[in-house]
Amino acid sequence: MNKLEVERSLILPNNVVVKNRFFKSAMSETLADRFNSPSALLVSLYKQWAEGGAGIVVTGNIMIDRDALGEPGNVVIDDERDLARLKEWAAAGSINNTKVWVQLNHPGRQSPRSLSKEPVAPSALSLDKKYRSFFSPPRELTTEEVKEIIQKFIRSAQIIRKAGFNGVQIHGAHGYLVSQFLSPLSNQRQDDYGGSSENRMRFLIDIYSGIREVLGPDFSISVKLNSSDFNEGGFNEKAALKVMTKLSDLGIDLIEISGGNYENPRMFAEADGEEVFFIDYAKKLKSVISSPIVVTGGFRTLLTMEKALNEKKTDMIGLARPLVLYPDLPQRMMEGKLSEVTMPRLTTNIPLLDGKAGGFMGISYYEQQIKRIADGKAPVIHENGWKPIFSTLKAHGLSVLMPRRFS
Repeated sequence: MNKLEVERSLILPNNVVVKNRFFKSAMSETLADRFNSPSALLVSLYKQWAEGGAGIVVTGNIMIDRDALGEPGNVVIDDERDLARLKEWAAAGSINNTKVWVQLNHPGRQSPRSLSKEPVAPSALSLDKKYRSFFSPPRELTTEEVKEIIQKFIRSAQIIRKAGFNGVQIHGAHGYLVSQFLSPLSNQRQDDYGGSSENRMRFLIDIYSGIREVLGPDFSISVKLNSSDFNEGGFNEKAALKVMTKLSDLGIDLIEISGGNYENPRMFAEADGEEVFFIDYAKKLKSVISSPIVVTGGFRTLLTMEKALNEKKTDMIGLARPLVLYPDLPQRMMEGKLSEVTMPRLTTNIPLLDGKAGGFMGISYYEQQIKRIADGKAPVIHENGWKPIFSTLKAHGLSVLMPRRFS
C-alpha cells in the first residue's frame, strides 16, 4: 500500500525531522490561571493533541510581557516562575514523537482597554473607529523600548527551550505588534524601525536573529505572517513576499501563512464547503523561497490535503478548529478511519444576530470544546448558537464581547 503524502516526514532547514505533514495551528485556549500561569488543563489538553498524531502542535498565543496581554486567560512566559509546570506541558506535548512549539506574541495596540489603559505600538495610531471603545489609544514606543521588547521575546524563547519545548512560532500576523511594525498604516516611525520596508521588518528580523543566535540551529523557529492585511495602503502580498524571502534567506524553519486582522478578520471567516484559505499565495511563495510553508484554514477532506501536498502548494497541512472537534483526526486519517470532516454552522436562527455575533459565537463555541477536551470529555458537536453565547456571558460577563482572536 502506497504511503499517503500526509504521512511522509518533513526535514526542516535545521535538520529536525517532523514525523508527518499534520500541523496543529495555534488557537487561543485562555486556560491560564488568574496569575497568567499555565494550568493543569493545558497539560491534559496537549497530551491529547500529541496522542492524536499531528507532527507539530503549536500552543496558543503566549505573551512575552505580563503588562501586555491580548485577552483574559493568556499564559505569560517572561520569567522562570512557572518552569515546573512548563516542563510538564512540554513533556505532555512531546508524547508520540510530536514536536511541540510555543507561539510567542505581544499584542501592541490590540490589548483591550480592560487590560491596558495605555497600550504601546510602533506609532501612536488607534485602531479603526468602530474598535476604539474596546482599545485605548496607544503610546508610541521609544527606540530603546523596542529593543527591550526584542530582548523579551528572546528571553521567553530561552525559558521555553529550558522547559523542553522543541521550538517557537513568532506571531507576526492578525494585527498584533510584529504585524503593526510591518504595516505602513500602523508604523510611521522615523527611526531604524520605521520608514522603508527594510526598516519596518527590522523588528521581526531582530527577534528571529536574536533567538537563533542564543539558542542555535537545533531549536526550531517559525513565524506566522499575513499574506496581506487587506487594508488599502497596508501590508500586502508584495510586501509579505519580501519579508518571507528575507526570513527564508536567514534560515527560518517554517512559515505559516495567514491573513487579516481585527479590522478585516479573514482569519475568522467560515468557508461554505471546502475552501483552503491563502493556498494560491502559498503556491507563488513556494516558487521563490526555500523554507517550508504551512497553510492553515479550510482543509476538510483528506483528498484536498493530498492534492495540496502532491501539487507542492504547501509542505504541511495546517488545522485548527477541526482538531478541536476531532483531536485524533491525523491518526484516524492515516489509519483510513476518517476521510473528511464537517464543521457545524452555528446559528441563533436570527439572521441579523448571526451576522453581528457570528465571530463571537464561533470563538466561544470552540473555546468551550477545548475546555471539554482538557477536562477529559468528548467535544459536543451542535449548531445551537445560543448555547455558547449564554454560557460565555454567564461565565465572563459583557467583557467577552470585545474583539478577540482565536487562531
